Amino acid sequence: MDLRKLNKLDDFLLFNFLAKDRENAEEILEAGQGFVVPGIVSSDFAMIADGIKKVAELKEVAPVVSVGLGDNGNPANWDKVLDIAAGSNPGHINQPFEKSSYSRGFLKAKGLDQAVNGLVSPARKVGYVKLSGMEMRVEDLVDLAVSMGVESIKFMPLKGVTHLEELVYLCRVAAEKGIVSIEPAGGISADNIVAIVDAVRETGIPVFMPHIFGSTIDKNTGRTIPEEVAKIVRLVRG
Repeated sequence: MDLRKLNKLDDFLLFNFLAKDRENAEEILEAGQGFVVPGIVSSDFAMIADGIKKVAELKEVAPVVSVGLGDNGNPANWDKVLDIAAGSNPGHINQPFEKSSYSRGFLKAKGLDQAVNGLVSPARKVGYVKLSGMEMRVEDLVDLAVSMGVESIKFMPLKGVTHLEELVYLCRVAAEKGIVSIEPAGGISADNIVAIVDAVRETGIPVFMPHIFGSTIDKNTGRTIPEEVAKIVRLVRG
């Protein structure tokens, strides 16, 4: 799955919101003017079959569904994500960086062409990231990603704009070296989305897909609020 082929805002921007069910997916796709990849997280499902069923439900209204790790990006959920994807062909999955290349190859062997990201964390200084707890130069990380066939890098937790300079540096290096997409997550909301998008707009990254969860979810129902989605897209469009 090539995220570049999806309809993107300003030809580079997509949004990832969680969808509780088919109706919620329809609501956020409409509110997001089509620039939305609805998602689920594996930690919400005790049984793999239930996750597979939920992806099938969402794919009735969305061309691509994202399957996340859940539990704040818990790497231990990698195989659960992989099993759900193998049974449902979602189009996009989230993985720890060290499992991303294997996961993509495993799914490809089953005839499933998926966009697979690899998760890294901020190192709290520009030009570096953390991979499996080890500090690494961004250039080395991106070279490693390219050599492994990893086309997307997830950067989490962004903590709003706390690690924004680090994110911008990652986007710039990734774009120069041929990475398709960067996916930040953590603390992103209507309050900071404009600052985040504007900061990376000129980096040249082909696809930028913020994962926006907590700030847009109704705590009582677990549903993503369409009005919050519409607000975020409206703010970015200016």
